[in-house]
Parts: sequence; C-alpha cells; structure tokens
Amino acid sequence: MLDLFRLRKHHGNQAIPDVVNSQLMESHRGFPVIDESKHPGSWQSVVDICPTGAITGEPLSIDLGKCIFCGECEKSSAGAIKFTSSHKTGTSDRERLIVGPGESYDTFRESAIESRREIHKLFGRSLKLRQVSAGGCNGCEMELSACSNVNFDMGRFGIDFVASPRHADGIVLTGPITNNMAPALMDAYRSIGEPKIVIAVGACAISGGVFSGSDRVNRNFLEEIKVDLYIPGCPPHPLTIINAILEFLGRA
Repeated sequence: MLDLFRLRKHHGNQAIPDVVNSQLMESHRGFPVIDESKHPGSWQSVVDICPTGAITGEPLSIDLGKCIFCGECEKSSAGAIKFTSSHKTGTSDRERLIVGPGESYDTFRESAIESRREIHKLFGRSLKLRQVSAGGCNGCEMELSACSNVNFDMGRFGIDFVASPRHADGIVLTGPITNNMAPALMDAYRSIGEPKIVIAVGACAISGGVFSGSDRVNRNFLEEIKVDLYIPGCPPHPLTIINAILEFLGRA
C-alpha cells in the first residue's frame, strides 16, 4: 500500500490544469479568418476545391459544420483564407457555424454558445452522456475517448460517458447516420429520460460531411430532433469538445 502512495506521488497530477486557457500548436487548424481583399476576381476555383461544399462565394464564407479542415482552400486562396489555431469552435446555433468575411474569433465567441440557466441547473454539476457512433470512421470517437484520459480528464468536471442510454442525460452523436444506424440512434434517444440534450460532434454528424447526399445515409433523426450543441471538426480536438460542453453548461 505504501508503494502505491509513493508511486501516486511520483506521478503527480498529469491532467492539463487549465483546459479553458490552454493553447494548441500553431499547426492546428481552428477558426478560419477570411479577407476577400487578398484574392481579387472569381472565387469559383476556391469553391470547387472543397470536397464537402463548405465554401460559398460572393461573399466568401465557410460552413464549419461541413468543413473537414483539410486546408486545401487555404492553399488556393492566395491568403484570403487563413486557419488560425483558435480551437473553441463549438456553438449552440447552427447558423453561427457559417463564417463570413471580416468575422473574428472574438466576435464568434461572443455569441457562439448560449448557456441557458435551466441547463446549468439540471446538468451543471453532473452530466452523463451516451455516445452513439452512427457510421463514423472512428476519428471523432477516438477524440471523445481521449477526453477521458489522464491528460484531459473530463471526468473531473463531472462529465462522463455511460454504457446505457438509461443512465444518460443526453446523446453525443458522431457519424453521418447510416441507414442501418438510424433506427438504433432513435431507440437510444428515446431510451433517455426527459429532460435530455443532443450534441453533434464532427462534420459527419452536423452535415453528413463527405457522405452528404449518399443514398446510404438517413438524416431524418436531425429533422425530428433538435441539436443543442454543435462541435465542428474532422475530428475536433479534445479541448474543443470539453470547452464547448463546459460553456454550454455555464461552467467555463
């Protein structure tokens, strides 16, 4: 027993002490900044290069709900599009994921997530989530798993993943929702007691991503059920996920 205590003291606390103010490496692609003045002429070549149709022209804008952060638009835009390392891109409003010219990260954050008092009252101290992979590639699922490891330790905030929807307060959805997974997703949602929340993680969950328009995808769930929190990325970083949930709970 004493050896265990000595080992614990030797290891110390390895979790990131301040997840709110932590900074990611500059190589991380986060919130995009758009400056149309740096690319005179037609935007069609930039629009066409996007594999998910996330970019529109006149004016130039990027839909983070569709964006897979591949960086191809940045390379071909002559500096008009610049992905910053700012990683807090979660929002409770789907329309806020559409970023236009001149919008800064600071203005985005001001109105990105609405933290409702009833959400904080119900789930602010403890939130149990059931993760449903509805046909994902396992990228978002791996990052969600990393949220609970020793580095990020989401459990210290009272946020945990549970094995059964009967024990959950909400659904975390990943993947584009394949035909086979659509009924299972709805069953899991209906098995959760009221009140409950829905969190869509990753481009596939939010918009269908690269699978949008496929006849093997069934997105009817999102037409019937309201999503409370959108966390874009392909996949999103664990700090993006944790900070978005904390802000949504009113605990940032």
